[in-house]
Amino acid sequence: MALKGLDIFKLSPKKNCKECGSPTCMAFSMKVAQGAADINACPYFSEDAKAQLSEATAPPMKTVKVGVGENEYTLGGETVLERHEKTFVSKTRYAAAVCNCMDEATIDAKLAKIPQVDYERIGERMIVEMVYVNYAADGATDYVELVKKAAAVGRTLILGCDDVEVAKAALAVCKDAKPVLNGANAANYAEMNAVATEAGVVLGVTGSNLSEIYDTVKALEGLGNKNLVIDTTGATIKETFANTVQVRKAAIKDNDRTFGYPSIVNLAKLAKDDQHLQAALASIFTIKYGSIVVMSELTYSEALPLYGLRQNIFTDPQKPMRVEPGIYPINGADENSICLTTVDFALTYFLVSGELERSGVPVNLIISDAGGLSVLTAWAAGKLSSSTIEKFWKEADIEGKIKNRKLIIPGKVAVLKGEIEAKLPGWEIIIAPAEAVQLVKFLKDMNA
Repeated sequence: MALKGLDIFKLSPKKNCKECGSPTCMAFSMKVAQGAADINACPYFSEDAKAQLSEATAPPMKTVKVGVGENEYTLGGETVLERHEKTFVSKTRYAAAVCNCMDEATIDAKLAKIPQVDYERIGERMIVEMVYVNYAADGATDYVELVKKAAAVGRTLILGCDDVEVAKAALAVCKDAKPVLNGANAANYAEMNAVATEAGVVLGVTGSNLSEIYDTVKALEGLGNKNLVIDTTGATIKETFANTVQVRKAAIKDNDRTFGYPSIVNLAKLAKDDQHLQAALASIFTIKYGSIVVMSELTYSEALPLYGLRQNIFTDPQKPMRVEPGIYPINGADENSICLTTVDFALTYFLVSGELERSGVPVNLIISDAGGLSVLTAWAAGKLSSSTIEKFWKEADIEGKIKNRKLIIPGKVAVLKGEIEAKLPGWEIIIAPAEAVQLVKFLKDMNA
């Protein structure tokens, strides 16, 4: 809810003092409404007034934290439905699922795959962040022992358990790592609330439909618990999609804070062992609007495109994605291999590096700082020039690290050839094709 200055002024002490740096309380209230001043700058606002203002100005979706240390993740806090409106705040997190209904060999195999997804893309570490530990009453494996085994993987846990006593026993061995207890429903919410509150963990709410979930959340809020997530998984894919979208829209568009919580979407339950379908659905729910997406397992080949999509969606659209400037050896390149330079715009890097790998020719790809702009934009803005290249060559000590003196420059800035030759004496400047896709033939012909 957007507050106006008058709304804040009604809660002000109206002393017309200058403690806060404004000549009147009305002027100060206007600044607070515009985000130009902090309400705490006025010593006369009561704690009750501050609490009212904090509640009114908070995001329509509550922010919750799960996990600890390097495995702590922020969920929720969203203020818009579409990325282009502003930006998304808390990225979707992915979980792999195990269940005590599985035999030990299957469980061990699934847990062993989780650490295999661990790589860096544009300065961001990509891993399977969570493990969903499902409880089945007729399970073949002891649930508490399974929780211990899953915790040893070093990921944040989600306990999918609606049995109060079993949940209590499981939390006894893992509560310090702040897992999610996903098991409150219309029948057990009071008992589950007591268990989750005592352990100090986030409580997940499930139900047979949205109306039931809504009533359960309302009841939990009545008990004073707002440290919640909502499991929007329905009986079908269609129902799950509708639930997830309706919950987000109700919170953000209708300002219904009862639905203003992060969501869990359990694809391991929806698509069971169809891994390809789960991967496709995960991409959909990354966009709309899963806070946590659970899959049976997540392999490197599935993670690569899925995490790339997530990175695109959850990057501020006003800030271009950049790769770190430096030397990137391609195809086993060493100090004697030919060099190719381009800008640090992530899309340019992936297009160029992909074609270089496809060529099979050893190349030192040198990425210079161009402000995250594309080749022509960087050139037009003066961020890609003979001077910037010369400066980067000195800063990165390129000549001290590479013996080869052949440098390929982007074909779209062929005009820079003479200037670069003057700035880098002793280097042979070669003009690349205008399009990255032509690099394969170009390099093979050079290497022939």
